[in-house]
Amino acid sequence: MTVPPTTAQECDADLIESSLLDPEAFAALFDRYSAMLFRYVSRRLGPEAAEDVVGETFLAAFSKRSRYDLAQRDARPWLFGIATKLVARHHRTEAARYRALRRSPVDGPVEGPADRVAAGVSASAARPALAAALAGLPRRDLDVLLLVAWGDLAYEEVARALGIPVGTVRSRLNRARRKVRAALGGTNPLQADPMAEEA
Repeated sequence: MTVPPTTAQECDADLIESSLLDPEAFAALFDRYSAMLFRYVSRRLGPEAAEDVVGETFLAAFSKRSRYDLAQRDARPWLFGIATKLVARHHRTEAARYRALRRSPVDGPVEGPADRVAAGVSASAARPALAAALAGLPRRDLDVLLLVAWGDLAYEEVARALGIPVGTVRSRLNRARRKVRAALGGTNPLQADPMAEEA
């Protein structure tokens, strides 16, 4: 899990507060989190759309920075929440991506140590089933699952990102995991992430 800035770095809330007087201070948040957001959105929508969504995320965050709760030292949940809402606008792109992954041929193993090859074969074989399972999840369950699995957010951070109680995060995540696990024949979707290779 990504750790918020150390004491040697200015915390996110301080950067946002500074940016109210000096807008260029906001660029440090982009430098700190754009790659992380790009990986998350790229896994959901593909790299082409991810560039636009990440840009839109920071534009929206910049325009809303005066309303940011400065008691929240770590801005990652806020930024992931904005990005997730923007991803929802691209739901057709995301659904098409999952359909394409479901239909894509299973690649052969690559050269390397035996364990890595076996893991690659297993991940490739599970990718179509995982894509189908993700495509079949309700949006609210999918958002929670992917913020945890691909966004690397803790339950409390997901709750902040989506503006829902932690208990709701837990129940949605449990329901999503059960459905995906069933689609994968009982394997845990968060232990081996077949689609991680796509990013």
